[in-house]
Amino acid sequence: MSEKQHKAEHRNRPTGEAFMAFMRDGWAPRTGSLPELTEAARYAAARREVLSAAFPGERLVVPAGGLKIRSNDTDYVFRPHSAFAHLTGLGADREPDAVLVLDPLPEGGHRATLYFAPLADRDSPDFFTDSRVGEFWVGARPTLDSASAELGLTTRHLAELDDAVAKDVGPSGLAVRVVREADREVAGIVDRVRTQAGLASTEAVEASAQADAELSRALSTQRLVKDDWEVRQMEEAVQSTATAFDAVVEQLPEAVRRGRGERWIEGVFGLHARHTGNGVGYDSICAAGDHATTLHWIRNTGEVHEGDLLLLDAGVETDSLYTADVTRTVPVSGTFTEVQRRVYDAVLEAQEAGLAAARPGNRFQDVHAAAIEVIARHLLDWGLLPEGITLEQTLDAQEGQFHRRWMVHGTSHHLGIDVHDCAQALREDYVEGELREGMVLTVEPGLYFKADDLLVPEELRGIGVRIEDDVVITADGARNLSAMLPRTADEVEAWVRGGGRRG
Repeated sequence: MSEKQHKAEHRNRPTGEAFMAFMRDGWAPRTGSLPELTEAARYAAARREVLSAAFPGERLVVPAGGLKIRSNDTDYVFRPHSAFAHLTGLGADREPDAVLVLDPLPEGGHRATLYFAPLADRDSPDFFTDSRVGEFWVGARPTLDSASAELGLTTRHLAELDDAVAKDVGPSGLAVRVVREADREVAGIVDRVRTQAGLASTEAVEASAQADAELSRALSTQRLVKDDWEVRQMEEAVQSTATAFDAVVEQLPEAVRRGRGERWIEGVFGLHARHTGNGVGYDSICAAGDHATTLHWIRNTGEVHEGDLLLLDAGVETDSLYTADVTRTVPVSGTFTEVQRRVYDAVLEAQEAGLAAARPGNRFQDVHAAAIEVIARHLLDWGLLPEGITLEQTLDAQEGQFHRRWMVHGTSHHLGIDVHDCAQALREDYVEGELREGMVLTVEPGLYFKADDLLVPEELRGIGVRIEDDVVITADGARNLSAMLPRTADEVEAWVRGGGRRG
């Protein structure tokens, strides 16, 4: 549930009955029309059926999570837990403190019920006094009926949740599982229910913890293969991201002129992300010069100079919470130096190898193996690996890996409703798993030569390059969702010189 805010005693809150009556009266009737069932909700229903089949006869509790305090009495913008969004179709900033409960039915399957705090009546003080949920403060919330129509779910008031979770739970009754990490307080409700039902022994507590972990893992693994609607959301996210990249490239001269250019770039991208979607899917990496050699440089406090390379790793998140994750490395001046181009072309060759390996029937780890072999070969040819080390030796997973000094990260990760989607899936399903139609993943090799790295020639120091695209596995290969953005060195130079206008 939402974190508790401190209520300042000095705030003046009128409480007189005359004032309360005045506030309750004189409002136009609310519209009686109900929303239509959303497309997202129709696909979410099918996902709930898959989950239901995996846990027959058990109660499943999936919280949205609550508001988190940013500072004193202000909250961060709410984002529902990914499993909740995936199973309900709710995205953006909806609905804090809501909980989805799947109750087993005698004939099999589950009935899905959404518990949440609905729109307060105008004769309730919450209507205008509660700064977190009051209509005066944050706008109208859905009613039980409107949420039911929109989502195709049975809806109940959040106040009924405790009794609903507890019903028939016991050693010889129902088992209940909860997505623990989504909401500590809801997890606490489930724990109390288990204790009251006589499931408090050490063995029972350990078994419950394992059961909860299995539920979270199943929900994460279920997202490995995207349905048609999810792929369309990814296409929308990538298209918006490409438009934002164009805007950044157009603004490179301003980033140089104004100073603190990394922040200018971050702001330009964020403007487009917020305008066309829910915002950024993760903190944007706007890294110029040596900052590009720090993998997750999100401070974005640096200058942008002519002659620098700019590494922009950013993605727009749609209102449905699906995010792109794209990286381009561009010469701020519009022209790569000879050394910059040499590094760039090596990374591009590695990415091409990784893209070729992203096809159904291959394993997820094959993408990294293909890309990293190219990286290792270039480092060997440039004389950067330890003396006497062969390509085969450095590629040995146990005794080698010397090349990873300059590319420490993996080449790919699954992508979707989380930027690092499906993170709780088992290794056998993820890294060692077979690529299947509908999977969405990144392909993002890089090379990073830090300014203080004495094992590389001075000309390489301070150069960081990463190229990242988002691909969806198809029946006979893969489709590069971000292929509209320039990738070759010549294309990138023309893009920058053209002020972000793609030919």
